[in-house]
Amino acid sequence: MILVTTATGKVGRHVVDGLVAAGTDVRALTRSPEKAGLPSGVDVVRGDHSDLDVLKQSLAGVDSVFLAWPFGSPEAAVPVVETIARYARRVVLLSSITVRDDVQEQTDPIGALHAALERPIERSGLQWCFLRPGTFAANTLAWAPEIRAEGVVRDVHGGASMPLIHERDIAEVAVRALTEDRHAGSRYVLTGEEVLSQAESARTIGEVIGRPVRWEEISREEARRKRLAHGLPPSFVDFMLDGYAAMVTDPAPVTTTFKDVAGIPPRAFREWAADHAADFRGSWASPDN
Repeated sequence: MILVTTATGKVGRHVVDGLVAAGTDVRALTRSPEKAGLPSGVDVVRGDHSDLDVLKQSLAGVDSVFLAWPFGSPEAAVPVVETIARYARRVVLLSSITVRDDVQEQTDPIGALHAALERPIERSGLQWCFLRPGTFAANTLAWAPEIRAEGVVRDVHGGASMPLIHERDIAEVAVRALTEDRHAGSRYVLTGEEVLSQAESARTIGEVIGRPVRWEEISREEARRKRLAHGLPPSFVDFMLDGYAAMVTDPAPVTTTFKDVAGIPPRAFREWAADHAADFRGSWASPDN
């Protein structure tokens, strides 16, 4: 039995599907089972892993755990990891490419959060594997309202270039790490293979949905206000904008980790856009227009 936390999240949902396809017994932890739409045969538990009583219930008979951390701080990580270690043998953590192994203290909030999750797992006695993906292709879903309404993306640093990764590719590595012993102790830095600028990604979405999508550059100050208005912490917003500014002249690096593990190339951004085309089309056109 494998427990998938945040089982309806961007990666967790695909982990569930992959495990079911592999014939593995799956237990899914989600806050809204009635809305989850998970495959038949999956044992669904209501709640999240911040509730230790729910977590203990979910861990009964479990061998391996897919762990993601949707919470804003790592304070509760230690008791969660200790609880998992009492029941399970293996954990696969959805971490971040921003974690650095060559420094004592992380200088950015995203890396600091995920490093704080990794450390107690390393000390726990669990067999572990850390997945450190780069920028999710799914981050471009933030553009969907403007694309649906006007066919435009208004943001900063349109020249920032990076190899976006499909959430299915992250899930595919997770499934292997959950079901195969050979991944124990691995830190997998995962990226896509194709480096595109943000403006190129926007144009690709337009090509897929059959409607031109243009990039409209705005100031950093305006981009920062927009993100703060969505409730993002200032430290996170500043780190993110600094990172995008750097990638205008120094594109994010590409790794071969996915291909090394899975034996096939990662999915292209165009494929991700086709998988999510309905999110960008909205009601303005049918798929045949």
